[in-house]
Amino acid sequence: MVPLLEISDEALRFMGAALAIGVGGLAPALAIGNLAGKAAEAPGRNPEAQPAIQTNMILGVAFAEAIAIYAFVVAVMIGFVF
Repeated sequence: MVPLLEISDEALRFMGAALAIGVGGLAPALAIGNLAGKAAEAPGRNPEAQPAIQTNMILGVAFAEAIAIYAFVVAVMIGFVF
């Protein structure tokens, strides 16, 4: 009996890479959106703290973006190296 669907190792590798970048990009996107929203609200509640809020927001966005870059590197490695 012939299987209905044969999936090659290469196809599985590319599906794994797509899943890695999809899941790895979702969490930083949600984190950056939440962080930016809260940082936009905060000066309305405490205007004097705006410089500290902005510094912390930029640092948080940089860390979240680094996670997305790590996910991209892992996806490229899965797709083309392994």
